[in-house]
Amino acid sequence: MTLLSGPEGPAASTGWGHDQPRKGFFTDTSICIGCKACEVACKEWNRNPTDGDLQILGQSYDNTGELGANTWRHVAFVEQGQERIEQARESGRKLVSLGMPGIGPKSGGRRGDLPEGDLAGVDTTPPDTPEFRWLMSSDVCKHCTNAGCLDVCPTGAIYRSEFGSVVVQPDVCNGCGTCVAACPFGVIERRDDGTFTTGAGGTDEVPDQGTAKKCTLCHDRLVDGQEPACSATCPTQSIRFGDHEELVGDAQERVQQLHDRGMTEARLYGANANDGVGGTGSVFLLLDEPEVYGLPPDPQVSTKFLPQMFAKVGIAAAGMATVAALSFLGGRR
Repeated sequence: MTLLSGPEGPAASTGWGHDQPRKGFFTDTSICIGCKACEVACKEWNRNPTDGDLQILGQSYDNTGELGANTWRHVAFVEQGQERIEQARESGRKLVSLGMPGIGPKSGGRRGDLPEGDLAGVDTTPPDTPEFRWLMSSDVCKHCTNAGCLDVCPTGAIYRSEFGSVVVQPDVCNGCGTCVAACPFGVIERRDDGTFTTGAGGTDEVPDQGTAKKCTLCHDRLVDGQEPACSATCPTQSIRFGDHEELVGDAQERVQQLHDRGMTEARLYGANANDGVGGTGSVFLLLDEPEVYGLPPDPQVSTKFLPQMFAKVGIAAAGMATVAALSFLGGRR
């Protein structure tokens, strides 16, 4: 069980004897531009089916909604209005100005016209937009140190790889769905019977239908010395891949940089090894509370209290056996 993982990390605790360092992601939401390149790259490499018709869902520019069996990377667009901004200010966090363009035609000239002549003296300072901001974040499987999905899988379909990631073997998974309920982040799901679109524009049968699916950290790419498709594609390096320990250190330095600039709302998510899942392989830099991004503020692995539960069940069973024995002996008098 992953609850036996020590301070060296989950992979080292398996006893395999390999010296491969734990790999992971560092997602810096402060430089995410919402381009969705990671979503596209993930789907193309893993040949994942589409989710619905990809129409805008009414949640800003989001057209995939959430992580699931077919969407292993999901870019969220969190729009914050004046009320939320005021709440953030009251809690002591400084706003991030994203330089949102104004609405309506320019005061002079046609829309989109550029100034004539030398542009060196043009004021490029982003406008202050206190009434609105976007928070963008590319979410992914957390590859928890203590992974509930791995703990409860009855067939051994979910295993801890040599890179410290949590991987599902579709040929072993029986589709029972136990792992779905065990994930505190709602990441893993069973694949439905949606339409799988091929590169030629036709349709094929949905691969691994009915089995549990989620991000594998592109295990097939890692064994060939490549990095995951999403991080390799990210144009702003908002998604970084590497040794987990080094990424956490870089993330902490990045938070300090933002704090030094006055952006005191920056904080890390998943970097605390003492949280309810023992820390995560996917670490995030957030610019607001985790709930704003749809993340649980205090995730707990579902098997955390199994020892106490088994102890209580044992005590209850012993008590029932004692009562039954006394009743039997009393009935013979």
